[in-house]
Amino acid sequence: MRESWNERKQIPQDELQDRLQTIKELGGGEGTELYEIVKDTATGEHYLHYAYLHLTIADGTKESFHQLLPLESDDVLGLMFGEQPHTYPDHWRRSFLRNGPDGKYVWFDPSETIEGAGADAEQLAGDAASILGAWKREGARDPESVKRMLDEINRKLSKLDD
Repeated sequence: MRESWNERKQIPQDELQDRLQTIKELGGGEGTELYEIVKDTATGEHYLHYAYLHLTIADGTKESFHQLLPLESDDVLGLMFGEQPHTYPDHWRRSFLRNGPDGKYVWFDPSETIEGAGADAEQLAGDAASILGAWKREGARDPESVKRMLDEINRKLSKLDD
């Protein structure tokens, strides 16, 4: 039996392609998204594969992104019978693999971003909106007033990091 991907920090894309087998397609949206249950043929572990195609309208380039959410046996059954929600990002609350620009997949923990988006982030958004609103009411659009407004927002951001 080969090593589980759960034990590694990075997994080469070629290794994933060699070991993954599609079990069931779950559908997608408008040809830009795909959901499917896949199985690691070396370990027997199941994943929910989410792929989406991003089209940059400005230059017409296309880029595909892939993510793999580890599944428990109950999850696999729930998805197979359509009884379990699975859309990204709403139902992806635990660590999953996602592809990067260097041809490797890395683990991403969404709870870090969810926890970080609490009351402080809401307060910051409100403060930034107030600063922007005041700037608009002043009516000054010269480079110096834009710089002052952005500096004030940056000061608020730096307080959030402290």
